[in-house]
This record gives sequence, C-alpha cells and structure tokens, in this order.
Amino acid sequence: MASHGVPRIGSRATKTEEVRQKEREKIKKYRELVDVVQQKIADRQYTREALDLTSKLLKLNPEYYTIWNHRRRVLLHELFPEPKPTSPSVADPSLFQTSTSPSTSLSEGTAATTCLSLIRADLLFLVPLLREFPKCYWIWNHRLWLLQQATLRLPRTVARELWQEELGLVGKMLARDSRNFHGWSYRRTVVEQLESGALAPEARGEERVNDSMAEEEYAYTTRMIRTSLSNFSAWHNRSKLIPRLLDERRADERARRKFLDDEFELIIQALYTDPYDQSVWFYHEWLMTCYNTLTFRRQATATEESQHLKSQLETISDLLDGAEDCKWIYEALLRYTMILRQTESEERSVDQAKEWLEQLKKLDPLRRGRWDDIERTLTKDARSSCQRLHGLEGLET
Repeated sequence: MASHGVPRIGSRATKTEEVRQKEREKIKKYRELVDVVQQKIADRQYTREALDLTSKLLKLNPEYYTIWNHRRRVLLHELFPEPKPTSPSVADPSLFQTSTSPSTSLSEGTAATTCLSLIRADLLFLVPLLREFPKCYWIWNHRLWLLQQATLRLPRTVARELWQEELGLVGKMLARDSRNFHGWSYRRTVVEQLESGALAPEARGEERVNDSMAEEEYAYTTRMIRTSLSNFSAWHNRSKLIPRLLDERRADERARRKFLDDEFELIIQALYTDPYDQSVWFYHEWLMTCYNTLTFRRQATATEESQHLKSQLETISDLLDGAEDCKWIYEALLRYTMILRQTESEERSVDQAKEWLEQLKKLDPLRRGRWDDIERTLTKDARSSCQRLHGLEGLET
C-alpha cells in the first residue's frame, strides 16, 4: 500500500520469543504510565510533574486524544496566568475557563512573559511529533489551541508574531509532503486568524491597513502547483481564493474574463503535461462550471457557452494523441458532449458520446454499471428527440 505514491514498507517476518517478550514489557510500561497520568488528573494534581508525564506518554502515542485534553487542563488550571478580560479571543470563551490560582497576582508584564514562555515551550515540544506524525489530528489541534491561547492572553503584537511564525512551520511541513491536507487546512486557519480583527495590526492615525493575504496565498498555490501538479489541496485552495481575489481587486468584467482565460491556459498546459493526473482534471472541471457565473463574467449567452464547450472539446480531443488509454480524457469528452447536447440536439453528438462510453467500459470496467446507465439515458434522449421532431412524443407507452 502507498501513501501519496510513497510505498509503506513493513516487515512480516515471524517474531522471535525474545522480541515478543520485549514488546510485552514495553506494553506493560506504557499501561503503567497511562494509569499514573489518569490517576493524577483524577486527583486534580495539575502540576509540572503531571505535564511532564503527559509529554512522555504523548511521545509514545500522540493519537491518545484524552491525554491531550489532560495536558490542556494542566496548563489552564496551574501554569497559565489568567487572561486579561479585555483580551480579544478567537474562540468561544467557554473553552478557556480557568480557576483562580496564585499566578493571577503576578504583574501584567510578568504574567505575559510567563505565558509566552509556556506557549513557546509547548509549541517547540510539538515540532518533532509533527515530523514523525504529520497526519495526526490531535497534534495539529493542540498547536492551534496554544495559538488561540496566545491571542486570548498575550498582547496583540506578541500573539500576531506567534501566528506569523506558523506560516514558516507549515511551509516546511508542506515542503516535506506538499499534499498533506492537515497542513493545508492548518495554513488556511492561520491565514484566517492573521486576517482577523483580533490580530490585525494597529493602524497609525487614519491609515487603514489591508489585512488580506489573498494575493500572497494565491501566489503560494502557484508555486506549489508548479512544483507538483498532483496537488489536490493546492488546486482546491486556489479555487477558494480566486472569487475573493477578484472582488478585492475590484476587477471589472473584462479583467475577470482575462483572469479566467489565463487560468484555462494554465490548466491546459497542465493537462498536456500529464493528462493522467486526476487533480488537474478536477480543477479543469471547476473552471468549466465557473464559465457562466458572475464570478468571472456576465451571464454568457447560449451561443457563447456553446462555442466555449466546442473549443474545450477540441482541445481535450487533441490530448488523445499519445494518451489513448487515459480514462480522464474520455470522461471529460463524454461530460461536455452531453452538456453540449442540451443546447444542440445533434445526432452526431450521441454517436460520439457512445464512442467515448465504449472506451470507458474498456478502461474503467469497475464502473461498468455507471457507463451502461449513461448509455441508456443517451438512447432514451435520442429517441425522445426523434419523436419530438416527427410529432410522435407521447404516443409510445
């Protein structure tokens, strides 16, 4: 089995009794550690020792999400100073309930320094875990929680600096695995928070600061796509950024149409580069759905839409030269041929669609039922069109 094209190598060799004994001892020690941590939390011993024990346990098993909750409880009840009532929060305040502790008597500067030190230390603790377990939800969740605490408890400039540093970290994580959707989701969250009012830089005088990072993130998706076309997450992020980007640019109809043309040029180049890449076809399909929307242009006329479909069908047909066994090409040809039939009832289009179906049945037999169902629909529609042409509709039972 492979993950993102990287094979998972495992050993199926028979284990010796000595190896089994070592594993049993390791399991025993692990369970004893779990019992100690659970007992300390049950006894409300929210101490530095308890925090260190959770660190030890999470290094062994970061998927144990209950221990992450225990860790947060220790931090909240004993180690973090109470937040200032005026501090803006990026999350529901009920998530950050704290008990009264001696730390509340600290001066504001000392409290902020203590809190910053704890947050940085915990963020640092997570880095090697992320490298070893880059797709563990609970590590990403805990990191996000720490940053939310920074927004709640620290001065705005200090909290913003922590959030900005995360862009560097997630950039390195995506350099290691550009298709890690955890990293992409985390990046979107970080950007969203940096753009939020809670972390917005303070304006000087009447100067208004543009907090939008849409341009930078759009450029980032371009770099990631040029590095690897097979990046579903980068294409997806791009599709989410474009409507907002055009609005922020205050693009008129001409600029929007030019933007769409440029995106089609980019995706066509990608299709010629690797027509077997599924992610590229998904983005092409998204662009096709956007053609007749106000995101890119005024409402297109039926003639304009028909000409656009024919142009794309011609381009996609050219891809068959040298890639006759690529099912994505035939599927796209079938899809857009059927859409074109809704505006142009040509018998020739039905024959073409059936040709694409025959190829799909050979190349993708697992979906034979789907192709057969589409073929029945085509035959039925063709018969209905013929009946309407000769005034026979409704006579067939």
